Amino acid sequence: MSERILISGAGPAGAATALAMLRAGLPASDIAVVDASACLKETMLEPDSRILALNAGSCRFLQSLGVWPALAAAAHPMRSIALSDTALEAEIRPLSLGFEAVEGEPLAHLVPLGLLQKVLRSALAELGVILRPEIIRSFREEADSLLVETNRGRQNVSLLIGADGARSAVRRIAGIPLHGWAYGQVALTGIVEHSGRHHGEAIQHFLPGGPFALLPLEEGRSSMVWSERAEIAKRMLALPPEELRAEIDRRAAGWRGIITGIGRISSHSLSLGLARRFVGSRLALVADAAHVVHPLAGQGLNLGFGDAATLAELVIEHLRLGLDPGDPALLESYQARRRPTSAAMAAATEGLNRLFSNDAGPLRVLRDAGLNFVNRSERLKAMFRQAAAGRGAHEPRLFRGEPI
Repeated sequence: MSERILISGAGPAGAATALAMLRAGLPASDIAVVDASACLKETMLEPDSRILALNAGSCRFLQSLGVWPALAAAAHPMRSIALSDTALEAEIRPLSLGFEAVEGEPLAHLVPLGLLQKVLRSALAELGVILRPEIIRSFREEADSLLVETNRGRQNVSLLIGADGARSAVRRIAGIPLHGWAYGQVALTGIVEHSGRHHGEAIQHFLPGGPFALLPLEEGRSSMVWSERAEIAKRMLALPPEELRAEIDRRAAGWRGIITGIGRISSHSLSLGLARRFVGSRLALVADAAHVVHPLAGQGLNLGFGDAATLAELVIEHLRLGLDPGDPALLESYQARRRPTSAAMAAATEGLNRLFSNDAGPLRVLRDAGLNFVNRSERLKAMFRQAAAGRGAHEPRLFRGEPI
């Protein structure tokens, strides 16, 4: 095998990295994608109830990749956000902070994870890249390449991209430390039905056990992301459906009328993780392999897509100049652009979760004062809108809708 670039992991970030390079002109014969789950049929995979909040930059990225038309019908716009900070027992939860999209562009679109994965993989197959059901066992640097061994053989590549998730084998084999910890929280996700209309508004109640969010889908339906202490989450999952519906309704606090129905609820343990380095000798880490953040800001995959777009841009620029895609200067440039952004998001979500996931009286007073101050400042709310839309330093071209 003679592919120049090997990607381990065919999740949304890994598939998007490959697709971005292919759309920019990289021949399919120069790239390979391996994923241990590629041989599993869809019926063998556990259903996933997660809905992703893709910011405006990620949506432009997907448009540039040519896959947005296949997602648009199932993408629901999020036009505003409302936040509250109260105790669970509070009968009334007043608005603490709210802001809306401006200039007609939604703050984000809500897209099912399963559909996004299917569309990206289908686009790869149409361009001639077939996922290989392989597991990377080891790799070592040679004179001008990386010798990668999988369970099905060996090959030399110029660049190995680890997009293989939070428990990345590529990161582990490379000896790159991951700094972080478990939150002791679990995210309960699922689709809920409610009697009230949402008008494209997302709500997030900061509660002592963790944030509870409802994200708008069709009118009358929302995606729930309920972060809760692990021991309480376990008890919630063991409840009969009607009692679980009542607990969800209690947390929604009437902001969407009455919670009338709940779909399948899935659970996901929450943690913080940041790789000490995003690069190694002829390798780069993207998305969860490089960073894992709390879902309270909904920025996990947006960060991963930022990695994918940035790395693809740098690799294609080097290849057009006849340079090595595993060039250390390229990799250092990638790390310089992406690690500070990821570290800042990790610090922000960590700080917010610690600040709001408690019921300390003095902290509540300070929180409420801060949220009210932001709510009265159009300048600060504009900064929140910019962050929600994915704007920032070193924004990749594909996030601006510009070709590589």
